[in-house]
Amino acid sequence: MKELRRFGLILVMFVVVPSAVPSRPLAQSVRERRLVVTYDGFGPVKIGMTMSQAAKALGVPVTRGAGYEGDGCYYASPEGGHGGVLFMMSGPRVVRIDVRSSRYATDRGARVGDSEARIKRLYKGEYKVSRHKYFEAGRYIEVEAKDGRYLLIFETDGRRVTTFRVGRPEQVGYVEGCS
Repeated sequence: MKELRRFGLILVMFVVVPSAVPSRPLAQSVRERRLVVTYDGFGPVKIGMTMSQAAKALGVPVTRGAGYEGDGCYYASPEGGHGGVLFMMSGPRVVRIDVRSSRYATDRGARVGDSEARIKRLYKGEYKVSRHKYFEAGRYIEVEAKDGRYLLIFETDGRRVTTFRVGRPEQVGYVEGCS
């Protein structure tokens, strides 16, 4: 009887307890869901932060992209499963955030892959549309923050969002990134 109770306790420890603790991928996906893109940031990372402040805020290293010389404009990216997000840096500060993954949404729920119609519904009366510089069918859907300090631009292929970016208007307006 004593051995049966011990066996039952061991069984509970190996079957029930591990299922009560989320696995690393599940914990990471829950954390990613909290990383909402706003006019002025990506989760805890805000426009104007330094690369080290951004790393501390996210809790993962943020590294400078290869191929960028000097301290003018360059890109940095967060590690730790945050693929599809890039921070445009001007000198030591984050000035723009580019999102190329459907894993992350704006505070209104817009994401890469959404239809143009959905973006227009989400930002009704707040957007302007212009032609894409390189793709005939493509468009830019621009939404300015009410205070005018930040800008959000969705790039589309004429039907769906392919990427979007937020941050300071001057840098968000750069069509070719830093180049």
